[in-house]
Amino acid sequence: MEFTKGENRFYKEEHGKLLAEVTYVPQGDQVAIDHTFVDPSLRGQGVAEQLVDRVVEEMEKEKKKIIASCPYVVELFKRKSEKYQAINANA
Repeated sequence: MEFTKGENRFYKEEHGKLLAEVTYVPQGDQVAIDHTFVDPSLRGQGVAEQLVDRVVEEMEKEKKKIIASCPYVVELFKRKSEKYQAINANA
């Protein structure tokens, strides 16, 4: 799925309706992912993880680490610790 990059967020909209979004807050050489949202019509398809991966891709380019403050991201980083170890500021 393709996401649009906005101000401190990536999101997916269709016909003016927000379908998925992840937001982050810059904190020096790190960013805190503080919110993820996926519309019920897209849940169970891995969209939230795709959103997080899009932030990871962007932060790797910027050489920044990610602080997981959103409960979903905290759990994702625990569940897939090997995948996110290099980018996780709390690892």
